Amino acid sequence: MIDKDEVKETIVNEAGHIFSKFGFRKTTMDEIARANSKGKSSIYYYFASKEKIFQAVVEKEASILNQELLKANTNAESPAQKLKMHVIVRMHAVEKLANYYSVIKDKYLNHLDFIDKIRKKSDQEEIQMMENILKEGVKNGIFEIDDTSLAAIAIVTALKGLEVPLFWGKEDKDIERRLDNLIQILFNGVMKR
Repeated sequence: MIDKDEVKETIVNEAGHIFSKFGFRKTTMDEIARANSKGKSSIYYYFASKEKIFQAVVEKEASILNQELLKANTNAESPAQKLKMHVIVRMHAVEKLANYYSVIKDKYLNHLDFIDKIRKKSDQEEIQMMENILKEGVKNGIFEIDDTSLAAIAIVTALKGLEVPLFWGKEDKDIERRLDNLIQILFNGVMKR
């Protein structure tokens, strides 16, 4: 017997590759069906529309990012290490989660009603993760921050603004150098002490 959830997962995985290659607008249900070796009507049996498939793809990628950030947070030993790993994992995720990031950046996709919900949920989760790291650092005397909530919002906002320009046409060695520089500024600021 065919497991409906497994088939849906396969469709989402294949569609994710196609969406990341061609974008939401240029991807067709025919391409998704071909990639899954199914007829278009079979795809419609599992998903009502291309938008529903795209929603499933983006939600999956948002979940992957969240899981990777939580894993990095759990594996790090100190708040400083957690902050550093959060930045590194988040910035490298840009390359792997193309559909999620297209939703974050592409204004054309704003007409899809699920986009705003995904953006808000993802932002809230990441800000909360960051705030927890900062609170732990303040509690342990590692960070000196008056308002961890505002600092978390500022850091997450800065990371979002840097994620795409950080990777434009750069080699891996240059990216690592840029990430190290970003982390140094996060930790030490720009003021001479």
